[in-house]
Amino acid sequence: MIRRATLDLTEWVCVKIARRIQTAHGIRFSISGGDGEIARAYLYVMRNDLHDAPFGLLEDVYVDESQRGGGLATRLVQEVIAAAREAGCYKLIATSRTSRPKVHELYQRLGFENHGVEFRMNFDDA
Repeated sequence: MIRRATLDLTEWVCVKIARRIQTAHGIRFSISGGDGEIARAYLYVMRNDLHDAPFGLLEDVYVDESQRGGGLATRLVQEVIAAAREAGCYKLIATSRTSRPKVHELYQRLGFENHGVEFRMNFDDA
């Protein structure tokens, strides 16, 4: 026999969800060439209530197509990793689309581990 617990939803009528603003600190890294910027990356340093130390999010790593394969992404990501360590981050998260295996190889070569799946929701009005 299987016993099933039921939840009396009348207990939840007065539920209030609180919001508290948590600020993130962003750092933009860029490499310029003769015609302007040829590579960039962002590091966002954020906090949550689960850890005393902040965590980092590596975002928008980009190298101009004409400059790819020359090590610029490696240099940028290494710089972001160093900055995340300096900021006292307990982890650094990097996301990438499944269609970018070369990016995945770069991240793994630099010490990132495949740790899960990213879920995303795009907002057309933003």
